Amino acid sequence: MTFNELNLIEPIQKALAAEGYTTPTPIQTKAIPVLLTGKDLLGVAQTGTGKTAAFAIPIIQQLYNQKNNNSKQNKNIKALILTPTRELAMQINQSFLSYGKHCGLKSAVIFGGVSQNSQVNTLRNGVDILVATPGRLLDLINQGYVHLQHINMFVLDEADRMLDMGFINDIKKIIPRLPVKRQTLFFSATMPPEIQKFADTLLHQPEKVEVTPISSTADTIQQCVYFIDTINKKLLLIDLLKDKKIASALIFTRTKHGADKVCNELTKSKINSAAIHGNKSQNNRQKALSGFKDGNIRVLVATDIAARGIDVDGLSHVFNFDLPNVPETYVHRIGRTGRAGLNGNAISFCNLEEVEYLRDINKLIKKQIPVIENHDYQLNEKIDLENGRYPTKKSGNASNRPNRSGSQRDAKKQMNKKSKRPSQGKWKV
Repeated sequence: MTFNELNLIEPIQKALAAEGYTTPTPIQTKAIPVLLTGKDLLGVAQTGTGKTAAFAIPIIQQLYNQKNNNSKQNKNIKALILTPTRELAMQINQSFLSYGKHCGLKSAVIFGGVSQNSQVNTLRNGVDILVATPGRLLDLINQGYVHLQHINMFVLDEADRMLDMGFINDIKKIIPRLPVKRQTLFFSATMPPEIQKFADTLLHQPEKVEVTPISSTADTIQQCVYFIDTINKKLLLIDLLKDKKIASALIFTRTKHGADKVCNELTKSKINSAAIHGNKSQNNRQKALSGFKDGNIRVLVATDIAARGIDVDGLSHVFNFDLPNVPETYVHRIGRTGRAGLNGNAISFCNLEEVEYLRDINKLIKKQIPVIENHDYQLNEKIDLENGRYPTKKSGNASNRPNRSGSQRDAKKQMNKKSKRPSQGKWKV
């Protein structure tokens, strides 16, 4: 199927041709015809599947047709897209500008972390399509700069991350301000029960589009895992990144502080890197992201939240410095490499406390991630994932691990006492 077969208007087809788009992705093939009929839609799609175009194209077409059928023009916002991060908001707005450049529609993006003055001025001039992060949108609503009573298309994008980031309360305040009669589009990379329950409260007899099972990982991605003590993770990472064949790497940490620590260690080792997370200013985040996309920065260290919206062509490696405690997040992380038929690599580090996370990931993707044996920092403990057991007592020759200080050893002994785990043998995970 081609875009010409999706009954798209000529101005959109012209814009898509200029972008080099000829064949729609599976989610575009399934979602666009549904959305053009005005139905609500529940979309389950991982990053890199083309879902932004899947909702942006039909929104542009419907607004274009409404505009041509209504001689009375107004400055009211007609379509609202909510998304969790500034980077993703800007990326979505750019898509609307690209696909709709021949349609005469106005779009704008608003997000926090920067002055609101230019955003307010844009809103005063009137926009048809508004892309926003929840916090800044609610702030401008409360100030009287944004009115949503004329919205007829509403998109909640990256719903799983919205909830992870704590935006649920802001969203619950925004939803009642929308007209009851509207078309609602709900997209999420994962669909755990709480997300499904939330979707049920927003959608009316929706069509469900699920292009890739959330448990799948692309065959083009080579996966592996290293069992390693936490203290040695940074040493192994530095050793691996000395390989010049790693052209670009996106490294995931669990916390903002962790991202900064990893970035600092890489910088000390003369590895060109930058960190990106919610505590960074908008200018710093944009500078880091632009440098990474341009190839001027080889390694980008990020938290899951900040990484949403990062789309880098040809990304060769993803590192899980910290394994995620939600297995679907692992699928989403490594999906940033191995795109468009290219090969990619996903390398994970797993300490004893993260073994349960790894077991959940293996269960979700229905295969065992290959374990790298005989590396310089390997654990002396034998991990038995298949039977769900691993020893908790350190044993054997620990010559490959840095010596711990007396205070570290004492703290560890005290921790083991508190945990009430047996001091030897195997322990069921």
